[in-house]
This record gives sequence, structure tokens and C-alpha cells, in this order.
Amino acid sequence: MDDTTRTELEAAAFRRLVQHLRARTDVQNIDMMNLAGFCRNCLSKWYRAAAEEKGVALTDPEAREIVYGMPYEDWKKQHQPDATAEQKAAFAAANSSP
Repeated sequence: MDDTTRTELEAAAFRRLVQHLRARTDVQNIDMMNLAGFCRNCLSKWYRAAAEEKGVALTDPEAREIVYGMPYEDWKKQHQPDATAEQKAAFAAANSSP
């Protein structure tokens, strides 16, 4: 596979992932972190870092809006309840140092 095709496929997969995450507002970031070790915020930070590598200025809020499809604060108000004690405990256990 040539580099251009690979890049196009990777971009299409990224767009599909973002579309999927926008549609699955029922899936909370803390649950994603607990199960997969990354969340929407991680994805937006990776996007911003990739932009910086290409010399494109992009703030964290701008990158988050690309991933969330709206300003992050609006998304939180509409879709993010407070984390439960169980979610917090799972996060703490997954991120504790031995």
C-alpha cells in the first residue's frame, strides 16, 4: 500500500471513530478510560499534538470541539453526569502506581 492511500484510510478511520463517539453520548469518558485507557479528551490532545507537529496552531478547546462536535463545556452540560463512586474507584485502581 502506498503512503497516500494509507494516510487516506487512516483519516477515514479517524473520521468514523469521531462520528461514532459523537453518536455514543451514553458512553462516558471515565468509562472509556477505565476500559481502554483513553477517552475523547485524549483523542483531542493527540489531534492537537499532530497539528503542532505540522506547524498548525490549535488550542485544546479547538481540538476538543473537533472531536466533540461542539464546545466541550456544552457537551459536558448536555451529556456528562457526575462520575459514580464505582467509576472513580475503577479509575483510581487503573491509574495507581504499584
